[in-house]
Amino acid sequence: MATESRFPDSFIDEDPQKALEALDEALQGDSDNAEWFCQRAYAHILLKNYSCAVDDAKKAQQLTPSLPLAFMRTGIAEYHLNHYKSAHAAFTQGHQLDASDTSFEIWIKRCEEIMGEQTQIGSDNRTPAVPPVKHDWYQTESQVIVTVMAKNVPKDGVSVNFMEKELSATIQLASGENYNLDLQLLFPIIPQQSNFKILTTKVEFKLKKTDAMRWEKLEGEGQESNIKHFDPNQYPSSHSACNWDKVMVDLGEEEKTDKLEGDAALNKLFQQIYCDGTDEVKRAMNKSFMESGGTVLSTNWVDVGKRKVEMNPPEDVEFKKY
Repeated sequence: MATESRFPDSFIDEDPQKALEALDEALQGDSDNAEWFCQRAYAHILLKNYSCAVDDAKKAQQLTPSLPLAFMRTGIAEYHLNHYKSAHAAFTQGHQLDASDTSFEIWIKRCEEIMGEQTQIGSDNRTPAVPPVKHDWYQTESQVIVTVMAKNVPKDGVSVNFMEKELSATIQLASGENYNLDLQLLFPIIPQQSNFKILTTKVEFKLKKTDAMRWEKLEGEGQESNIKHFDPNQYPSSHSACNWDKVMVDLGEEEKTDKLEGDAALNKLFQQIYCDGTDEVKRAMNKSFMESGGTVLSTNWVDVGKRKVEMNPPEDVEFKKY
């Protein structure tokens, strides 16, 4: 038992559990002793009973509001409970009562540093970086296909207006935000024959061309007289002419034919590669076929995307312009 019924820190440091039991007994006989409540709070802190320590320290504050030690014990216990705002308030009040005790300043600084870090983390969590939505396009003989790379768009999440020289669409993103797409098209389209499709990773808008001409770009003002027209029959090839418009048609009927041979089998293979290919594969096939006059068909966009594909007819074929 501590001398003269007092419980100094050294007594509690020596055996916190024993000191706790002695303080329990002492407080049963004197429940209004603020100093003893402070010291029992200290014993609870050493035993990591932080909630009990808060209760005892706040009881000491009620009994003696001018006791700085009561606010110190409260602040330390709240700090270990990760209640940094409450701890900061307790340390601030204690420091006002005893400005000479520099330990209050140290604890106040610790709380402010942690609260600052939490504020920064919370701000980062509330404003996550939203990846930008991108769109791309490619073309066939009869269509211009605009692809918006937006994942998990709801089935009813697209509102679109096809006009003669304009595409206007609003897409509801998975994040709940809306993405607006407004394009001033290079050439007129047929709105009634244009449509869109929602896929898992993207939304495709298929714009029906009014004429089989090659678009040099997606938007702007085009002059028809300067544009090369698609005409598969004018592109000599070592194989039969390939109508790329059929690529966008269901292959069901052709798949019913067994044992295709010769050019028919080869054309089906090209169509299947196109249908199963990525957007880059499709662009590569269209670009190489058009620029080479039908003499080259490449699926490597990395290669053909950065150069003009020259004509390369077979040795036994003479290329003629019409």
